[in-house]
Amino acid sequence: MAINLTKGQKIDLKKTSGESLTDFCVGVNWGAIETKGFLGIGKKIQNIDLDLSCILIDENNTMCDHLYSPLYRMDALQQFGLPKGKLTTTDGAMKHTGDDLEGDTGGDDGLDNEIITVDLNRIDPNVSQIFFFLNNAGREDFSQIPYSKIRMYEGTPTQVKSEFASYNFSAQSQYVGKQSIIMGKLYKRNNEWKFSAIGEPTEDTFLGQTIHRIMRSYL
Repeated sequence: MAINLTKGQKIDLKKTSGESLTDFCVGVNWGAIETKGFLGIGKKIQNIDLDLSCILIDENNTMCDHLYSPLYRMDALQQFGLPKGKLTTTDGAMKHTGDDLEGDTGGDDGLDNEIITVDLNRIDPNVSQIFFFLNNAGREDFSQIPYSKIRMYEGTPTQVKSEFASYNFSAQSQYVGKQSIIMGKLYKRNNEWKFSAIGEPTEDTFLGQTIHRIMRSYL
């Protein structure tokens, strides 16, 4: 049975067999916004461009690596002192599937729109925390976006083998006016990796603001 995470919940990365979960996917699913057309005829589809990102923090509480879309403009990133986006960490242990600009437009297809694969056995040993967060490149807030959730599962970006844990943040009133969510973090304690569901919505309109918020308030 998959774990239904709640805000602030901390879990061990242990499977029901007792083995550690070390090789898995962190994925985010969401849908386009569908409304009725003029005079109720047909339907209008509004694509939603969410961006799944993560930053890696070392033992000195310094950002030492990152994964976020290479489509972010350098001039905007430089205002926050951030490097260009990329899809693979320096150690090769984490990979991003790339930017989905639309969301599901024909209903929930059961697959995640953006995914980061994680191999904890290959993570640089100096890394102590990995924060996952989500930004909306548009103006919609998260209370409007259908069937949006983050989940951790064994498998590949195109096939879910076994879902381990999930956190649902779809169409909830607490997300009115919120365009960014600090979703959770992997953290190392006594040389073992654990996960904490942060679930903190913010008004941040750009990834750089969210990264600064994490560095300022969550380390």
